[in-house]
Amino acid sequence: MDDINTLRRILKENHVIAVVGLSADWFRPSYFAAKYMQEHGYRVIPVNPKYDSILGEKCYRSLHNIPEKVDIVDIFRKSQDVMPIAEDAIAIGAKVLWQQLGVKNEAAAAKARAAGLEAVMDHCVKIEHGRLFGGLNWVGVNTKVISAKRPRWLAY
Repeated sequence: MDDINTLRRILKENHVIAVVGLSADWFRPSYFAAKYMQEHGYRVIPVNPKYDSILGEKCYRSLHNIPEKVDIVDIFRKSQDVMPIAEDAIAIGAKVLWQQLGVKNEAAAAKARAAGLEAVMDHCVKIEHGRLFGGLNWVGVNTKVISAKRPRWLAY
């Protein structure tokens, strides 16, 4: 799903993100993306059995252990590991299955869509948020959005 309007709507309407594979190491892409989203008003729920907490949030062993409603399941795992996570996302009633940059499991995305979830592949939530809501301030980055105006509404 590369449609700008759809990505913008997903990030505007969904504010609870379970990050599967979130690392506690500050230099890892998962940590950087989760911290950015947390700083922009999103509730980030870490899912990684290695840790007790990350970014000041309790870390859960699996999606099934999360006691609250999850909107987006953001996956920082290898493509071949996505299917069981997609099945868990369906089981907990998530709204979106989001596979990070470099993660593409078409079968898992199709299964999620068939169950009523939206599915995003090979995109970073942090990059998309910055690109679509005016937070990407790096010179030379092609955001594919041609406008000098910021959106009238922000996701946070």
